[in-house]
Amino acid sequence: MKDSLRPGLTFDFTYAVPDNRTVPFLLTESPEFQEMPRVLATGFMVGLVEWACIQAINPHLDWPREQTLGIAVCLTHTAATPPGHTVTVKGKLEKVEGRKLTFSVSADDGIDQISEGTHERFVIDIKKFNDKISTKIDRAVNRLNEKIE
Repeated sequence: MKDSLRPGLTFDFTYAVPDNRTVPFLLTESPEFQEMPRVLATGFMVGLVEWACIQAINPHLDWPREQTLGIAVCLTHTAATPPGHTVTVKGKLEKVEGRKLTFSVSADDGIDQISEGTHERFVIDIKKFNDKISTKIDRAVNRLNEKIE
């Protein structure tokens, strides 16, 4: 992490909502989602908030060696956004506690405020993280092999 990664950093991020980011596209295997309205899905909205935070802090990291992962999300979703509208996410880095980053965020679609809340991310070393995932996969394969034997 660079010294420039400090509380107070602010950002704006815009995204034009396409049809394939509406509820029926969230989990296409879900018949319930297929019957729901074509408005921005909460899951995709959470992804937008994560993306906005990532883009805001990447210049302050040793990217791509250092990356961040979302560890907590506390967001409202209070208004529906149809495809074609542009969502603007505004955020502020509130806290830097070691490698834990806390953001306050809000989002609007040009008509309504659609979200507000907080998001936390954790700075990782991608090589160390991938090594841990490889170890976890190996453990899972070993367990499966033990059950088969």
